Amino acid sequence: MQIQPRQQILDIWRATARVSLDGDEWFPGGREGGNSISDAEQLLCVMSPATEIPLFHLNRPDSVADDVLEALREVGDNLRIPQRLMQGLARYLERYTDSSGTPVFSGDSYFVRDADQDGEITREQRALDVVDSFSISVTLMLATIGFARTFRQVVTRPALQSQVDALEQAASIRLSAAMAGLLRSFAVNVFTVDSDCGQELLRTVNQERRPRHQVVDELREALREINARLRDDITIGSGAAEGSELDNPDRLFECGWSWGVVQEAPRIETTAAISEQRTGVALNAPYLYFTTVAMDAIQALSSERTRLLGLLDPEQARLAQSLQVRFELTRSYWATVATFGTGRWPLEDLPWRTTDGVESDYFGLLIGGMVIQNMQAVRVSTTELRRVADVLEEIGNRSRITRRSTEPETAIAVHHPGLRFVLEGSEKAGGPLLAWTVADVAPTLLRRSLTLAGMADDVVMRSWMFDLADGIWAHLLDRVLSAGPGQGLWDRPAGAYRYLPDPPVEVSWYFTKRVVDCLVVMAGLINGPPLRSALLTQIAADLLSEADHLYDRELLNGTTAHGGTLRVELDRIGAELRRARAVRRERPGVAVAVTEEVLRRLDRLAAARQADSGAT
Repeated sequence: MQIQPRQQILDIWRATARVSLDGDEWFPGGREGGNSISDAEQLLCVMSPATEIPLFHLNRPDSVADDVLEALREVGDNLRIPQRLMQGLARYLERYTDSSGTPVFSGDSYFVRDADQDGEITREQRALDVVDSFSISVTLMLATIGFARTFRQVVTRPALQSQVDALEQAASIRLSAAMAGLLRSFAVNVFTVDSDCGQELLRTVNQERRPRHQVVDELREALREINARLRDDITIGSGAAEGSELDNPDRLFECGWSWGVVQEAPRIETTAAISEQRTGVALNAPYLYFTTVAMDAIQALSSERTRLLGLLDPEQARLAQSLQVRFELTRSYWATVATFGTGRWPLEDLPWRTTDGVESDYFGLLIGGMVIQNMQAVRVSTTELRRVADVLEEIGNRSRITRRSTEPETAIAVHHPGLRFVLEGSEKAGGPLLAWTVADVAPTLLRRSLTLAGMADDVVMRSWMFDLADGIWAHLLDRVLSAGPGQGLWDRPAGAYRYLPDPPVEVSWYFTKRVVDCLVVMAGLINGPPLRSALLTQIAADLLSEADHLYDRELLNGTTAHGGTLRVELDRIGAELRRARAVRRERPGVAVAVTEEVLRRLDRLAAARQADSGAT
């Protein structure tokens, strides 16, 4: 693999420390200016590896590795580093909490005006809550709470203990508010079969061009359990009111997360101290991008780390359970739609077309990610994994990530200036219709490829996915900032596409954080056990069988002429054989290598004995 996560993360940390520190203070900023999302992305460039990869832990000062200390030397020594991070986290929580104590989840500078609109974005619009902020706050607050609890165990000064406790309490409040925001942003869009949305959905799933009534009946049957759970299991937050419409046989639906709190979303009845729950204006319909980021955050809520460290209090656990139900239903819905039918999957018919008629390969990548998440929960065949892998590889080619682009073409627009979609309902806050821009197709493709590689139980397929990941990584390296304060970070599209404008730019924390996410996934793969080959396992068993027999023969027939020397050699061979047997199932390649060396040594002993016998 070209990806070396340890060195790459250290390089990113070194550059992040250089850009983020202004004297003794953590300085938020970046290409789009400060907002509740970008500032969290900046912090997560350090916090994600520091909390998810044991080798990068910073909250136990006595165990911080030397190369980590060297990378963060501008932050301080092993005692100063966690304190500086705590200060940066505390400043973030203070900055994005209003005077009434209500956490702020606004999109602010990430909001842009739709190209067809006139007028300036108003202050009220910039203050609108957005799902991206809810989601990244969940991730950052879980990291903060875990970091603070571990650091608290080694802190002895009362003043510092109070700071740690205050940070954990503030992070817990923001976590609860973010979870409530996600519960109020869930959308169930119900529509008739004859509506524009219904026709688009049927066009997507009907890959075999069968009679419409037959496809409608089969699709409703495939979604029957999801339909029932949407009606019965969604009891708090948004999405419950639409349940009564799902009984109508002339209705189809889609579910996921809108861009913000949906219109008429009910308040969450909770004992958590989340203060004000703002009125929603977002369209009650799912957006694929916001659905994906919300689902990634909900996965963090149910992760093994969250459970083992007990990061959620009882009320947060209740909210998390409600989010988990929505996660499972959404994942199952889109996986069912994407793989519907007995022939070509709708997912394989790129570009993916949404129910509002917008087409993009990027949407296909997002849908593919949800299919992969569903495959992690449901046992599938290698053939099905390969079909998803084919889609990822095709997206890499079509979006000119793994295939060269030498002249301007429309495929590059997804990288620069990015895919832009309108935020329906944002105009109700007064002002023009807002839009959102995404340009993370390359790191998203890399992350999904690495995830699929980790799921593969076939050596050939895993190698295929690693080759694809290497190609994407080479593309990402071309886009690293090569000059300026953000040197070593991202993003510079002109590095990969020479014909694009190449003005000096600041670091994009949006893009850099997503690259860091990929490196964290890669580190997890490397730390896991290697893929076992059935062929190597059988070869190892056969070699061990022969080696055991020859070893036993040497013990039986070995001469005592060489005295203690022969006995020591046989003891060493016996130890090597025990080692080979111990690792045969987990690391058959190692067992083969060890056993082959044992066989060579046994052969030398046998040859020496024969020579001695002949000489006698």
